Amino acid sequence: MPLHQRIVWIPVQVGLVLRNWCKSMNLHAQFDVVQDFSDHYYRNNSPGKTTKEWAKAIQTEWNLLQKNLPESIYVRVYEERIDLLRAAIVGPAGTPYHDGLFFFDVRFPSDYPKCPPKVYYHSGGLRLNPNLYESGKVCLSLLNTWWGNGCEKWAKSNSTLLQVLVSIQGLVLNDKPYYNEPGNKNSAKTAVGEKNSLAYNQTAFILSCKTMLYSITNPPKHFETLVARHFSEREPVILEACGAYMSGTVVGSSARDGTKYASDKCFVNFMSSLAFYTEQLKATFALNRGRLLELERQAAASADEIVPAS
Repeated sequence: MPLHQRIVWIPVQVGLVLRNWCKSMNLHAQFDVVQDFSDHYYRNNSPGKTTKEWAKAIQTEWNLLQKNLPESIYVRVYEERIDLLRAAIVGPAGTPYHDGLFFFDVRFPSDYPKCPPKVYYHSGGLRLNPNLYESGKVCLSLLNTWWGNGCEKWAKSNSTLLQVLVSIQGLVLNDKPYYNEPGNKNSAKTAVGEKNSLAYNQTAFILSCKTMLYSITNPPKHFETLVARHFSEREPVILEACGAYMSGTVVGSSARDGTKYASDKCFVNFMSSLAFYTEQLKATFALNRGRLLELERQAAASADEIVPAS
């Protein structure tokens, strides 16, 4: 149970101070309960007629997420709309999505858990993965939005939202997303397939950089500090990777000991695009550092507030 949920027994004036402190310190926690859902994609979708089983299933999901989230996935749930949830997923190392932040809005329909949750990807109008559409659609067997067999499909008895989030991170945001497209799987381990896969990764990384820029300048509610701090911490690594990729290192490889492209022709167009977005990132990262300082000052001020006794 989060600290801010454990202090309800404290006298009112002290409790309010501690609640403010907890919220200020918890802005980048992995799991938190928040209030404002005004920018949530599904905010206008009524949960409809629900049951005790529905509410109990969602509470079970909350408990599971709170206890078992990987360090690279963050979740916000809404106290007044338990049918809504938002998640931020960090792009895995060794992929063209490394160090990025990807946001998903979730809704538990009234027939949950008989049916899977609805998931919307904040794409910013970009298609950086075969499974993540510009429209926000997420293609995943576990969501019943793509074909699958047996345990690949949603099952009321043992499927969870945690599985969905981990699957997006591990199966969708993988090192060779080109082969996520069914029509491309047959070319795996062929010269043509590998060439196309390398090219796809280049494009995916450029789009991931554009997504970074968008996330920094337009952070979703309740993730403002997470976004600012994440990119402040990852800025050196991201820029180092950009430099390595511009010098011929294969996208997704380590900047220090990564594999090189066989020919300069493999990345000449990519290099010009990356040079442009590298400069965009540098400028935006500089602004982000200032934004983080301001957010931390606001958090400290909030923590120092003294609520007068009533």
